[in-house]
Amino acid sequence: MSLSSFHKRLAKTVIISGVLLVPSVASADDLFDQGKLVATGGVSQIEGAGGSGLSTWALITGYGSDRGVGLNAHHTTAVLSDFTLQATGFSVGLYDRVELSYTHHWFNTRDAGGRLGLGEGYVFDQDIIGAKVRLFGNAVYDQDKLLPQIAVGMTYKNNKEDALVRALGATDNDSFEYYLAATKILLDHSLIISATARLTEANQYGLLGFGSATSGHSLQGEFSLAYMITPNLVAGLDYRTKPDNLAFAREQNAAAAYLAYFFNKNISVTLAALDLGDIALQGRQRGAYFSLQAGF
Repeated sequence: MSLSSFHKRLAKTVIISGVLLVPSVASADDLFDQGKLVATGGVSQIEGAGGSGLSTWALITGYGSDRGVGLNAHHTTAVLSDFTLQATGFSVGLYDRVELSYTHHWFNTRDAGGRLGLGEGYVFDQDIIGAKVRLFGNAVYDQDKLLPQIAVGMTYKNNKEDALVRALGATDNDSFEYYLAATKILLDHSLIISATARLTEANQYGLLGFGSATSGHSLQGEFSLAYMITPNLVAGLDYRTKPDNLAFAREQNAAAAYLAYFFNKNISVTLAALDLGDIALQGRQRGAYFSLQAGF
């Protein structure tokens, strides 16, 4: 079996397994029941999954209960020292069991494009398709248990700059990633704790392609700690490790400190300070992140 066939079969297995676990809905009127607590669906993280700014959580996006559906659309802008990243996408949470998402990235090199010989304002484009399945545990209702909510997921990333990323040293312009996430909500302490192990070969989240002649998939970590200041205001910290595949420029780990405000279950905004490390020989990239999410 080819690696490509294996990836496709695994993707189908993840999605079908989740669908088989989904209960039937009593009536169409109950479909968008918004049965979860505010903020317990997280926000749309940088790749479109339910989580925080940089980290994917085990929580299923949206506010649908185990008998409902949630839909979200989001737009994110991250302005760094030398680059600007914009991301737009949507996600659906099915019966608090399955999450499906799509996001498109635009990575504008601004003045750095000229210094890199690409042309000022050169833009890298990338599509990201994601699927997540909650396996067991309930982060909200299992308050009397130590067991966190556990989910598995995968993403497929496709970078549109095939020839360019290969010239930079990447071996592919597309790739699959797989992850295992664990999230625990401690309501008595107003805390959300999450950790994710991700198998990936993405260079700068896939914006510079995938892998290299000497490196492929490796296990990376995502860690998140959030404090619910009020039921509608959440402050948090993210830390994410990244592979260092490309020979021409080192890649460093990323961190973020953020505030997310949930006006209600339909609209939320996230503001963050970012440190994404060195990118493409342009020095340490720090900046600000703004994300708007709307849904029902």
